[in-house]
Amino acid sequence: MDYIRSNYFSRIPDFLALAKPRVMSLAIFTAVVGMMTAPGSINITMAIFAIIAIAVGAGAAGALNMWYDADIDAMMSRTANRPIPSGRLSSREALLFGLISAILSIVMLAITTNLFAALLLAITILFYSVIYTMWLKFLTPHNIVIGGAAGALPPLIGCAAVTGSVTIEGCILFMIIFLWTPPHFWALALYKFRDYENANIPMMPIVAGRRSTQWQIFVYSLALGPVAMMPWMIGSASFFYGIFAASIGSIFIWNAWKVLFINPKDPSFGNEKKLFVYSIKYLFWIFGAILIDTIILSLV
Repeated sequence: MDYIRSNYFSRIPDFLALAKPRVMSLAIFTAVVGMMTAPGSINITMAIFAIIAIAVGAGAAGALNMWYDADIDAMMSRTANRPIPSGRLSSREALLFGLISAILSIVMLAITTNLFAALLLAITILFYSVIYTMWLKFLTPHNIVIGGAAGALPPLIGCAAVTGSVTIEGCILFMIIFLWTPPHFWALALYKFRDYENANIPMMPIVAGRRSTQWQIFVYSLALGPVAMMPWMIGSASFFYGIFAASIGSIFIWNAWKVLFINPKDPSFGNEKKLFVYSIKYLFWIFGAILIDTIILSLV
């Protein structure tokens, strides 16, 4: 018994890895921003439980994704060391972990906040782990665009936890992540296209080619800039936020422009890597700025 207990405790890091902690942290952060920007207020205890539920739900979706994609992950250098393909966890353990976490997260959110927020969380888990992972990923090169809706839902869930409904503030946060997703992942797909090619995943660079993907990255980047400024445009954020959003949005577009026009056939994919890295910082900065701006405005 002691051996079994110690064995499971020693594998806690592997179960945490199943939950995709970086993706989970993004879901937590954007959900918190969604809560803070929502009109109305929420009890601090309820808010904490809601964030835990959203985190567990995000982890459940990640685990179910890794369970289904284990054979594909084994073919790709970027994912070959994940818990299932590396043999540290079995497929059965990952599936049980994902299903139990999904049920617990939905029930917890329903009890601590409201049924509508719990419904949105259930839709998020279902969309990512079933519709995207099992269907869209292999069906269309636009898999990231459509599947990106799942990653964009946490701030909407955060807003719903407070209001019990969909708000304009939540919709804007949703659209920021939705439009950010294609440039972010297609930049990665451009310089990791061999991995996707080996795994027979129809990512945009493989199906439409490098040049078409570069153009689409640029178009989505152009659309992202003004949408990220909408919190200021509708009056929920200050002028200073608007200036900041315009500044970092311009840098995002500049990086996308370099992917398209500066050494577009560069075999080292240097510009694509720079855009991918910057896109991660950009999303953190834009949501961080919204959060800080909301806090400051609430104190004024």
